[in-house]
Amino acid sequence: MPAPIRLRELIRTIRTARTQAEEREMIQKECAAIRSSFREEDNTYRCRNVAKLLYMHMLGYPAHFGQLECLKLIASQKFTDKRIGYLGAMLLLDERQDVHLLMTNCIKNDLNHSTQYVQGLALCTLGCMGSSEMCRDLAGEVEKLLKTSNSYLRKKAALCAVHVIRKVPELMEMFLPATKNLLNEKNHGVLHTSVVLLTEMCERSPDMLAHFRKNEKLVPQLVRILKNLIMSGYSPEHDVSGISDPFLQVRILRLLRILGRNDDDSSEAMNDILAQVATNTETSKNVGNAILYETVLTIMDIKSESGLRVLAINILGRFLLNNDKNIRYVALTSLLKTVQTDHNAVQRHRSTIVDCLKDLDVSIKRRAMELSFALVNGNNIRGMMKELLYFLDSCEPEFKADCASGIFLAAEKYAPSKRWHIDTIMRVLTTAGSYVRDDAVPNLIQLITNSVEMHAYTVQRLYKAILGDYSQQPLVQVAAWCIGEYGDLLVSGQCEEEEPIQVTEDEVLDILESVLISNMSTSVTRGYALTAIMKLSTRFTCTVNRIKKVVSIYGSSIDVELQQRAVEYNALFKKYDHMRSALLERMPVMEKVTTNGPTEIVQTNGETEPAPLETKPPPSGPQPTSQANDLLDLLGGNDITPVIPTAPTSKPASAGGELLDLLGDISLTGAPAAAPAPASVPQVAQPPFLLDGLSSQPLFNDITTGIPSITAYSKNGLKIEFTFERSNTNPSVTVITIQASNSTELDMTDFVFQAAVPKTFQLQLLSPSSSVVPAFNTGTITQVIKVLNPQKQQLRMRIKLTYNHKGSAMQDLAEVNNFPPQSWQ
Repeated sequence: MPAPIRLRELIRTIRTARTQAEEREMIQKECAAIRSSFREEDNTYRCRNVAKLLYMHMLGYPAHFGQLECLKLIASQKFTDKRIGYLGAMLLLDERQDVHLLMTNCIKNDLNHSTQYVQGLALCTLGCMGSSEMCRDLAGEVEKLLKTSNSYLRKKAALCAVHVIRKVPELMEMFLPATKNLLNEKNHGVLHTSVVLLTEMCERSPDMLAHFRKNEKLVPQLVRILKNLIMSGYSPEHDVSGISDPFLQVRILRLLRILGRNDDDSSEAMNDILAQVATNTETSKNVGNAILYETVLTIMDIKSESGLRVLAINILGRFLLNNDKNIRYVALTSLLKTVQTDHNAVQRHRSTIVDCLKDLDVSIKRRAMELSFALVNGNNIRGMMKELLYFLDSCEPEFKADCASGIFLAAEKYAPSKRWHIDTIMRVLTTAGSYVRDDAVPNLIQLITNSVEMHAYTVQRLYKAILGDYSQQPLVQVAAWCIGEYGDLLVSGQCEEEEPIQVTEDEVLDILESVLISNMSTSVTRGYALTAIMKLSTRFTCTVNRIKKVVSIYGSSIDVELQQRAVEYNALFKKYDHMRSALLERMPVMEKVTTNGPTEIVQTNGETEPAPLETKPPPSGPQPTSQANDLLDLLGGNDITPVIPTAPTSKPASAGGELLDLLGDISLTGAPAAAPAPASVPQVAQPPFLLDGLSSQPLFNDITTGIPSITAYSKNGLKIEFTFERSNTNPSVTVITIQASNSTELDMTDFVFQAAVPKTFQLQLLSPSSSVVPAFNTGTITQVIKVLNPQKQQLRMRIKLTYNHKGSAMQDLAEVNNFPPQSWQ
């Protein structure tokens, strides 16, 4: 058989292929020749054939048929054969294939070989693809080589030990004695691999970390090595761009970060050397910037001195001025992580951060936007909002939603005045109205409603904002609502904040009618406009007939929602005209719904700290509750029953009371008292158990069980199950116990469960067992619901779930209609 072509000739031939098909033909032809040579057990050219096979493997062609040939080369006595054999084993074999176990004995023999280069090949292969079985069998040999005086073998043995520890963590203690003298080595290769080994051990075992901190005194040794690297003169062997062995410096800094985390003594021991590295490292080259970045991360992660942290943030500030985009991005990301802990130090670089908003790179722009919002506080709100509104005008569409949302939140938190707040929100709606969140419209309406002295100014500004431009639908919706509410103020020209404009009733109606017929108006916007026109029938005096005509026209609209509104408004004009003025009277001041958490943050971003709320025992006497219920109109219509609170409420009746507080106030205090129903709901004699604060008492003494449970909700990893019990003493009462479980990998926090039932039922929610749903189904939240069903009607329920998960606020509604008959019959 003729001698096979050399690897160099094969590479030259393959490169001459003009098409993919031609290349595949050459490869297939050569593979056939290699297979024939393997079948003939040709020992002379086996090494050459495996080398060619590895090249084909690198090109993406199958080469698995050469696995056994690699083992034969490893067993050879020639170094050239072993070198190709071990290389082939690292490329073609892994621990998923049983063939690799055949190498164990060969590797063991080679680890004890008299030639250091053969030992090095065996160590490289074991450290690259050794399985847990191989690591257990060969760990003793690796540990012996780790103690040898040969630097070439020690550095390879250290890296191999890292792989062994990753595969079999329980073997970590075997290498502990060998680590004692590793850092005394002068060879930089051994030092580097030793630091890698020590880092792996500290990261994987808290016991090892404590041992190295206390017993081995590892920090002083690392400080000494790092100091020698900084102070040493020029060394051509280790110099990179004028810095001595930056790779070793970075590794040492990472290990110091692990050792100093949450440890005062270790942190204090490394403060001086970190300051020296931060001040003596040259920043003109990327090598120096890499060391400075690791130094900053170490300073921010350990318990360092305040002056050192300021120095670290100033280094990141210098990074923001660098021409390299990657360095600027890294600096912004690091500042974003540290802004909450060192807010004042980051504030000094605010102008530089704002300048990054003008960067052409979208990644830098996004990080700069996020950091700018984190820097906003009550002292700089006006200046920062000016810059961010300018950014909102000019940024790409993908930024507008996040930027608008951030401006809304910042304005709500730090607004210096109501007028400034309203102007800012209107500017956002004018600039990026199509990108704002769904709650922007109701939030702005609520803000305007509560700013009584600003009504005339606001309606005038909004009227001018939508003249001839209906492209920003949220802005048009707010404007329509305000014109409907305060149209009389617009026409009367009572604005004091700016020069009033002269507007007639017909001009106002012209604007609203043009909104109704505009092609840009959505169904929701048309609904706002039609309702506004209807409201103006009680605010205007000369155009009521025109309003009647407009409303009657839309009684035959193809839009069902619009048609229903128009029909109902027509009925108001005809049958219930005497009630029209009362029904369409101006909206009262709205109370903002707030959720009380464990802490109440008055000001953030460097101004004041969160103030923990005082936990007080529930009072023994009655107390009024003011917690607003989020479940208003949850079931739709008027047939919603109030939740029976466990503490009394007292509220004056008001006009249209049946539309207010449909579910009443929910109180979780558990104080026993009698709770009167809302004004529009007739008083019902309630059984005592519905009014008792039974948070710590057994619910019933005689309970009928055996009712099948149901899954009421299962979505996004959250599962809600209902189990049922019936009282023998009062069969009209059903006790439902909910169990909430979480199958995701992260906890769900601030979990709140709420429920509503039709008006023929009475419902009471007791306090939940917790507000955190543990991950991986490791625990559940339980909560008891008591339902009074005197008419034995089929039970149906709407539920609302609110929680935080993966840093986002989640909210969902669901309807439960599959209650078992035994639970209500």
